[in-house]
Order: sequence, then C-alpha cells, then structure tokens
Amino acid sequence: MTNGVFGGDRTKKQSFLGGSCVLLASALVTKIIGALFKLPLTNLLGGGGMGYFSCAYGLFLPVYALSITGLTTAVAKLTAERAALEDHAALRRILKLSLWSFSLMGLLGTGAILLLAKPFCRYVAENPDAYLSVLVLAPAILLGCVSAVFRGYYEGLRTMYPTGLSQLAEALTKLVCGLGLCRYALTHPAVVLRYLPPGTTPLAAASAAAVLGVTLSCAAGTLFLILRHVCIWDGIPALPRQKPSPVSDRALYRALFAVLIPVAAGSLITNLTNLIDLATGMHCLNTAIRKAPVSFAARFADDSAPDPAALANFIFGSFSGLAVTIFNLVPSLTNMFGKGAIPAIAAAHAEQNRSAMQQDSAAAMLATGFLAFPAGLGISVLAQPILQLLYPQRAAEILAAAPSLQCLGPGVIFLALTFPLFSMLQAVGHAPITVRIMGVGVCCKLAGNLLLIPLPRIHIAGAALSTTLCYLVTFLLALYAYQQKTGVKLGIMLFLKPAYGGMLCAAAAAFSYSLLLGRLGNNLALPAAICMGGCVYLFAMWLMGIRLATLRGRT
Repeated sequence: MTNGVFGGDRTKKQSFLGGSCVLLASALVTKIIGALFKLPLTNLLGGGGMGYFSCAYGLFLPVYALSITGLTTAVAKLTAERAALEDHAALRRILKLSLWSFSLMGLLGTGAILLLAKPFCRYVAENPDAYLSVLVLAPAILLGCVSAVFRGYYEGLRTMYPTGLSQLAEALTKLVCGLGLCRYALTHPAVVLRYLPPGTTPLAAASAAAVLGVTLSCAAGTLFLILRHVCIWDGIPALPRQKPSPVSDRALYRALFAVLIPVAAGSLITNLTNLIDLATGMHCLNTAIRKAPVSFAARFADDSAPDPAALANFIFGSFSGLAVTIFNLVPSLTNMFGKGAIPAIAAAHAEQNRSAMQQDSAAAMLATGFLAFPAGLGISVLAQPILQLLYPQRAAEILAAAPSLQCLGPGVIFLALTFPLFSMLQAVGHAPITVRIMGVGVCCKLAGNLLLIPLPRIHIAGAALSTTLCYLVTFLLALYAYQQKTGVKLGIMLFLKPAYGGMLCAAAAAFSYSLLLGRLGNNLALPAAICMGGCVYLFAMWLMGIRLATLRGRT
C-alpha cells in the first residue's frame, strides 16, 4: 500500500478498537465538560428556564437530524470504501461534492428553523416564551453540516483525531460562552432586555443567552476542522500521482444519498421522540394541571393556584433538564463504539471478509454492553441520590425528575445497544431498515405517552416509561435484522454476562449507599457506593472471563 492515509506515519489507519478508543476518550472528556456546562446551567435556570432551553432543542434536533446526522455516516462509509480500493481521486471529489451540497442543505435547515420558530413555540410546544431560544440556535444547522462533512471524511480514513479535537473545541466554547452569557443575562437583565422584544422575561432571555453559547460552540468546532484541513496534509497523494477514478460524480452522489437519506430519516424518527415528549408532554401536563391544580400545587409549587402553563413548563423542564440529561450521558459515550466500527465493518463487507465482520461486530456489542449495563442499572437504583448530588439546590426539580430517571435507567441500556447495531447496519448497506425499526419504536413512544402521562400520580414519568419501551422494541428488532441480513451471530452470552454483572453492581451500590448514608451523607456516600459497585462489577466480569482482550476488534 502507499504512504499517507494507507500506511504512512502521519495519518496511519486506526483499528476498530483504536479508533473507537480515540472517539470514546474525546467523548468522555467532552461529556465531562458538557456536564460542567449543563449542571451549573440547570442550577442557574431551574425547571422553568430549562423548559425554554429544551423547547429550542425540541425543534432543533429533528432539523439537525435531517441535515446533519446522516452526513458523517454517509461520508465516512463512502470514504472508507474508496480508501479500501485506493481510489485517491474519488476521495478528493467526495469531500468537494459533499461540502458544496451539504452547505446548501445547511442553509435550508437554518431557514426552516427561522420560519418555524414562532408557530412551533406557540401552537406545538405551547411555550411561546421559548421563541428567542429557538431563533439563536438556527445557525448551528449550517455550521453543523460543514463540520459533519469533515468529520465523516477523516473517520472514513480511520483518523478519528479531527472529530475528537473538534468536539473538544465545541465543548470548551460552550462551557465558557454558554455559562458566561447566561450568567450575564441573569445578573444584568435591564441591559439585556433593552435589546430584546417587549414582554421578554429575564428567564427567557437567560435561556436564549445560553443557547447562543451552543451556537458559538458549533462555530468553534467548524473553524477548527477547516483550519486543520487547510494546514495539515490529509495523506492523500497529490493530483499528478493519482490514477483516474472509475466512479463518476453522479455515482458518488447516488452512493452518498443512498446512505444519507435512510440514515437521516432514521435519525429524524429517533429525534421525534424528543418532539413527541415536547408536544404530548406539555399538552397532557397542561390538561392535567387544569383538572387538578390543587394536587399539582401541593407537589410542585408554593402557590396554591399556580399558572398551568408555567407549572407545566417547570415540570417538563425538570424532566428534560435533569432526568433526560443524565439519561443521555451513557449512550452518547457508547455510541463511539458504533462510530468506530463503521470503517472497519464497511471495509470488511467490501472485502467480503465474514470472519472480520463477526469479530468486529461482537467486539462493538460487548464493549457497549460492558459500559451500558452497570451504568443503566446503577442510574435506576440511585436516581434520587444522583440528582441530589448534582443539583443540591433544586429540591422541587428533583422531586419532579427522580421517578422519571428511575424509569429511564433500563432505557439507557437498550438505547446504548441500539446505536452500534444501527451503525453496523448502515455500514453494510442496510440503512433503510433502521428507518422502519425506529418507526415502530416511535409509534410505541407516542402510544405510551398518550396512555401513561394522563394517569394520576404518573404524569411525566409516563414519558420515561414510554421511552424505555421504545428503545427495548428498537433494540430487539435491530438485533434480529442485523443477524438476518449479515449472517453474523451475536449470541445471548454477549449480553447475559454484562447484564448479570450489572445487576450485581447495582445491588452492591444500593446496599453500600444505604449503609453509608447515615454516617457520611449523600455527597460522600454516593461516590463510595459507586466505587463499591464498580469493584464488584469488574471482579464479576473477570470471573466470567470478560477482559480487555475480549473487547478488542481487529488490529
């Protein structure tokens, strides 16, 4: 093979485990920084402000899914296939065509957000004060499209560092700008409100300021990727040394969109769960509060006759800002195993190497389960202590969010395991089936919300129960589809061992917490209990023969 991307020192190809570890490490650091952003932000804004913040994401995420999410996967898959064939000329054209096409798509997505912001907040979310937060997030669509192309290009070349470093740049910018702007808006409301439309509340302005920090973070990540690409050679031989590519531009477009469309549609359907929560959750809560205002006031409000819209926004903001934030942490980390597996499995599929596909598929699922089972079960049994540690000054929000987080714990496991299955289905050319699978899951989610949220004493926890059901159904269907389409066998022992270890971990952590709480208090008892549970888990997995070598894909 040639130097550079195909074997040189500068951009040496990374194995599945190596690439996944780079992405996992960057995601871990990013999530830590993200927690340093989201936790103080929630403490600053409270349930009401987080209701506005979450409303912005409710509209942003579906548009983001259509215009961005499938881009990285599509570009990575096509780049990996052309790289495996050493078609250097096609690699250059993939990057150029993708940048032109998807920058236009980003402009359209930004325009859609700007046009839909006001009617969405007023008629769908029933939260008109969130309008400003939605508006300032719109440019992130265009910026995200550009960064997604560069990330997919380098991931397809099995160089995960650009993705990891750009995510780090985004996280640091969001931390500094998001918290800084939000704090300024809260401490100088008269100055900020002077430049905003009449009637804007200080809390809505502070939420919009925090969202502006998110948009600026997207700009920082995109700028980093552009500068890196301009300043550092990507390893592809210069044009005079390239052989003409046998693939036309039209064929490259077809190949890109053959992956992009189903992946984007699947991601859209996935993100519709957030939109469903926003629409049905707010509507059902508003209706329930109007029917029984005294009951809700006794549980969540100091006022005996609270404003139904404000109380519904507070409860939903507590659910989305506290419970859902913690719920998303583990799958966002384990998702890196699926992303890291795409180039390796796409290359193995192109080479028709069945044994390599089997090895990498099993490694991706086992590595995901290794982290997901103890984390999900631990979150479920320690939901309230976790919330008390992270949000010590938000007792009312914790009261609203704790039952939901308990119900979301098992959903963490199913969602985390679904990510690599979807990535692998996309890598082997079966992306359309992920759309159908998620369609079934979203139907379960919608039905669950409509049936469970109106029930007395359940309310917003019904959204958590329906989320767990949604991802259980999705995982089972995706597992069946991947095995059927590829012939790869993912035996039940891949899941039983980490599941058994996870139950031991959760039981040890809960027992340790109950013993230590009276002596140490929550802030010390919880970390000690987590450490005890982790030690029990690692020992149990060692006894069952699950070690680092077991998690390794092809090197």
